[in-house]
Amino acid sequence: MVKTAGSGNGVLPLASLNHISIVCRSVEESLRFYTDVLGFVPIRRPGSFDFDGAWLFNYGIGIHLLQSEDPGSLPEKGEINPKDNHISFQCESMAAVERRLKELGIPYVQRCVEEGGINVDQIFFHDPDGFMIEVCNCDNLPVIPLAGAAPVMGMGVCKRAAAAIVKQQQQSNNTVPSPAAPAAQCVPSAAAAQAIRVGEEAHISCA
Repeated sequence: MVKTAGSGNGVLPLASLNHISIVCRSVEESLRFYTDVLGFVPIRRPGSFDFDGAWLFNYGIGIHLLQSEDPGSLPEKGEINPKDNHISFQCESMAAVERRLKELGIPYVQRCVEEGGINVDQIFFHDPDGFMIEVCNCDNLPVIPLAGAAPVMGMGVCKRAAAAIVKQQQQSNNTVPSPAAPAAQCVPSAAAAQAIRVGEEAHISCA
């Protein structure tokens, strides 16, 4: 039986990333950005909250926008620094992302990471409050736990990708060389993209 990352060893029994929260100068402006630029969908927010905000969902995660109580105290946008805090999204076409950012007049910077002959392209840009967004083709790199670590097999990982990880570990343990398997890609099914519901989990299929 293969242990998942998060079972045993006293770690918290986590399942998946639920949401990230972002404090905004203007919830309305940020709401337009996350819907019109990143494709998030507004969802129902509990009415018991006594402060302004908005909830959005897509790609299996939520974005919670929180209206700042003192918008003037938030730092101004600075230089786009890839080493700053950010959230990263996988995409199917880096060229299409770059083209759309140019159309919208959103400044961005590009980076490329090389590892073992594999290239990962990255694009970084800011949301209206200077929180950084990355778009990449990071699934070019296989997810390989370090020696002694449990395989990463949480709910948010493709079963096929997880199986490839286990197979690669078994081959490594048996010291049998084999060609690298192509990385499995996780993409939202058409049904999942059209059936976002509050309290329901978007199902991801492997393609």
